[in-house]
Amino acid sequence: MHELGITQNIIAIVSENAQNKKVQRVLLEIGKLSAIMPDAIKFCFDICAQGTIVEGATLEILEIPGMARCRQCSTTFYVDKPFGICECGSVQLDIITGEELNIKEIEVEELCV
Repeated sequence: MHELGITQNIIAIVSENAQNKKVQRVLLEIGKLSAIMPDAIKFCFDICAQGTIVEGATLEILEIPGMARCRQCSTTFYVDKPFGICECGSVQLDIITGEELNIKEIEVEELCV
């Protein structure tokens, strides 16, 4: 399960960018064509966050649908696999979206003094 290693990297990146502030929420974008299982990331998140400033944070995942553009007719359409066929019959496609793995937002606790 490569999601464990990916989640460990996400926790490390979030921790580094939170500048020692307690993390409240993390929003990830995961493309449906990325071969990353959102449920596995959710499962690993709390385990990997233990003992870090990310522990207890809410994880939200936004799944990005796959979109492709046909090189022959320039039609843009949804795909559920990293390959497919256009209505014009062409298999020459450029994937536009769906391969993402982004840390979109990090919400941290603000301390009042």
